[in-house]
Amino acid sequence: MIDPDATGCDHFAVHALDPSIAGQLAEDLPRPDFLRIIRTFHDDLTRLTAELAAAVRQGDARGFQRAAHSLAGAAGAVGALRLEAAARRGMLGAEAPSPALAAQIGAEAQAALVALADLIA
Repeated sequence: MIDPDATGCDHFAVHALDPSIAGQLAEDLPRPDFLRIIRTFHDDLTRLTAELAAAVRQGDARGFQRAAHSLAGAAGAVGALRLEAAARRGMLGAEAPSPALAAQIGAEAQAALVALADLIA
């Protein structure tokens, strides 16, 4: 067995979702409520990643931080911990928004949506 501490990685480096959070939501909530949460999460991610991209184009550090803050909260609520971590980095008071970080956040958002779709199926 590989020791994650020895390799410097953890299971969240592999999985877009923490199954203890996302799985618990899926188990505890009636299916229509869970699906509504996932649809809302999808809509929020779409809007907020667009806001991040706009903030990068406009050089709007405050707008970038606000969108990242909202993304971090939404991600944490469904167990998308890699997305949450990336978004939290975007909340740090950088002088200029980072195109690379916006791209990483977008990629993590897509990975979380794919994982949630798999969970629904």
